[in-house]
Amino acid sequence: MTILVENEAEREPDFDYEEVIKAVIEKTVETENCPYEIEVNVLLTGNDEIQEANRNFRDIDRPTDVLSFPMVDYSSPSDFSTVNESPECYLNPETDELVLGDIMISVDKVYEQAEEYGHSRKREFAFLIAHSMLHLLGYDHMEDEERVVMEAKQEAVLEALGITRNEE
Repeated sequence: MTILVENEAEREPDFDYEEVIKAVIEKTVETENCPYEIEVNVLLTGNDEIQEANRNFRDIDRPTDVLSFPMVDYSSPSDFSTVNESPECYLNPETDELVLGDIMISVDKVYEQAEEYGHSRKREFAFLIAHSMLHLLGYDHMEDEERVVMEAKQEAVLEALGITRNEE
């Protein structure tokens, strides 16, 4: 498993964010029964930078908490048949790892939302990683039924890791 983390945020998380990233990504791919070793890139940034990316990629001119850039075209969430049929399109030829995509997180939003929701910054950060990983695995939340499934899966990953709303 290759997880590349780049921290360009001015504000530093006050917990071992690389450990959290690794644990949440591992647990998410495990619970989704991913049959491949995977590669994910994670960029930590601030509100200004994520607003620019949000504007450029989604035509939404405001900061957001997380952006996901999936690299796999799924017929349904966590259905790896597309990868099985065309591995040359999705596997890194040097490592044979499935390139899931990129995650961009605003550390500023982690601080703001943790305060707003009354839980730790670690919990908010882990939630955003789980949320983004599910997007990289083909999940979405545009419809209510999709949202319910995605929320349950996010909570299951965090619960399995002991990262709860009550955690300090």
